[in-house]
Amino acid sequence: MGCLGSKQKISKVDLEYLKKHTRYDEATIKEWFKGFRQDCPSGRLTPAKFVDMYKMFFPNGNAEEFCDHVFRTFDRDKNGFIDFKEFLCAIDVTSAGTPNEKLQWAFRMYDVDGNGSIDLQEMTKIVQAIYDMLGNSSSSRPPDTAEERAKSIFARMDENGDGKLTEEEFLKGCLQDEELSKMLSPGF
Repeated sequence: MGCLGSKQKISKVDLEYLKKHTRYDEATIKEWFKGFRQDCPSGRLTPAKFVDMYKMFFPNGNAEEFCDHVFRTFDRDKNGFIDFKEFLCAIDVTSAGTPNEKLQWAFRMYDVDGNGSIDLQEMTKIVQAIYDMLGNSSSSRPPDTAEERAKSIFARMDENGDGKLTEEEFLKGCLQDEELSKMLSPGF
């Protein structure tokens, strides 16, 4: 992939790709690359390293389950690690993306089996992972259980009552409810 190997310089191909597919300029991309290579000298962010990084942001909870879902969504080519291009594209969407782009990304995270829709079991799994990440003592953790919250969210979004959420239903439901949108895309 261009950023593998011993040299500590981003390839021209990767640089051009990232300039075209993110909101970052060349200097910013090079700065991100330098930091990425310091944290991941091999050019590969592993699941274990990803969890360690996330734990710094959520020290009171168990971030591992949530990280599994986030990692799966970042690892676009499904090769078991995140390279610099995947990393920066994901950072771009989750930090600088439009509300719609962030929610499209969140939809891919909730669609655990990748079939293009979210069922109640998938929704519950991710909401539980979010609750676990927040920890029991967190003031930002809602008072209801993950199952109750998932059922409530699901009932509000499943407009046609077919037991699954399309991306359109998910986006519409989130964009109409700011609290729901924040809950479903934590940390972004």
